[in-house]
Amino acid sequence: MAVCEVCGNDYEMSFEVHAKGAVHTFDSLECAAQKMAPICNNCQCRILGHGLQADGQFFCCAHCARRQGRAELVDHI
Repeated sequence: MAVCEVCGNDYEMSFEVHAKGAVHTFDSLECAAQKMAPICNNCQCRILGHGLQADGQFFCCAHCARRQGRAELVDHI
């Protein structure tokens, strides 16, 4: 068993995520998202899809990007 680094649960079905040379251990996708997913610079939601990025800023959608002055960004869908 391994301990989730977000909630501290010692869970037999925990899993590892390898990213940027680091290894993270989680007990659920919710905890993984809480730790790993970027946050929209406009509405502060967790970005679980592709999202948009410009100059180090992350946006969940083109609407949020436009609200922050990034009219050149468009949704991928």
